[in-house]
Amino acid sequence: LRRRAGRLDGSRGIKMATSASSHLSKVVKQKYMELPQGEKVQAMYIWVDGTGEGLRCKTRTLDSEPKSIEDLPEWNFDGSSTYQSEGSNSDMYLIPSAMFRDPFRKDPNKLVLCEVLKYNRKPAETNHRHTCKKVMSMVEDQCPWFGMEQEYTILATDGHPFGWPSNGFPGPQGPYYCGVGADKAYGRDVVEAHYRSCLYAGVMICGTNAEVMPAQWEFQIGPCEGINMGDHLWVARFILHRVCEDFGVVASFDPKPIPGNWNGAGCHTNVSTKEMRDDGGLSYIEECIERLGKRHDYHIRAYDPKGGLDNARRLTGHHETSNIHEFSAGVANRGASIRIPRAVGQDKKGYFEDRRPSANCDPYAVTEALIRTCLLSEEGEEPVEY
Repeated sequence: LRRRAGRLDGSRGIKMATSASSHLSKVVKQKYMELPQGEKVQAMYIWVDGTGEGLRCKTRTLDSEPKSIEDLPEWNFDGSSTYQSEGSNSDMYLIPSAMFRDPFRKDPNKLVLCEVLKYNRKPAETNHRHTCKKVMSMVEDQCPWFGMEQEYTILATDGHPFGWPSNGFPGPQGPYYCGVGADKAYGRDVVEAHYRSCLYAGVMICGTNAEVMPAQWEFQIGPCEGINMGDHLWVARFILHRVCEDFGVVASFDPKPIPGNWNGAGCHTNVSTKEMRDDGGLSYIEECIERLGKRHDYHIRAYDPKGGLDNARRLTGHHETSNIHEFSAGVANRGASIRIPRAVGQDKKGYFEDRRPSANCDPYAVTEALIRTCLLSEEGEEPVEY
């Protein structure tokens, strides 16, 4: 018999696999966390690894509380252990880019989101923030706002969805979306802890809800302007992983975690500009949709870290998705590539929703692609170099 850490879910009599570290005494840990730290500050540096979706982190001590990004020193790490370099030339640079309060160690400690540069000071292959920031600076006069709806699935450490029967499936989809009750909402403790942690950190989280598949949830980040969208979503993801670590479970951003007749997980992206938000803005929205329709394949490649392969499992034309091979748009149509909310159609201004990005997308890559096509009027299969 394989030994594993687990706990008994009394309501179902199920042995659920949880991490061994989650069983360590949190009361004992708290005794140490309450010790004074003097003038010193712990700064946890966070970055995206070579997979384009995994996050890494490590901590250093600062002599005083940083007041801005400029107060944070550059750092480095071994890229050969993060799929980002060869062992013979492995040092990579961490460039502090965004700073947040640390909800785990609390004030005055910080979370520091970093860009990754290679040994030659050029951006690492999965550092999409670098070009995204450049593109956002070109259109800052149009004040592009984004809101991203991050879906995810809570799993046990053995990959089984949280709360699902060990041999079989829960009841079919229907009662779980925005559900309440122990037989409908699986893992709300994780959701509540994550929400409060994001608020403490200063992340622009604006809502959360249970999703269609049991053990699947969503949180929304925004509205954020320009590069802030990617910064806030990546830090929200990091906080979720850390919260799940404490509970001994796993947050999965896989776009189709369970095959078959179950909803996948996306990251619907809402977009507006100053012109779209003003009276008559619907005409600008329609222009953007027309441009997006001519560049569908380019966007599909940008919308998941495997160039569309992950999303192909999700975008089937079923389970509230469009077909990955076809572009479509419509008012209040959740089966379209682009949805115009009904209220926007009535008010003739507002925003549109791109429903194609996968749950494991890089928000920098998604928002950059949208700006390139919609505001810079790029065409063709490749991005323009500026």
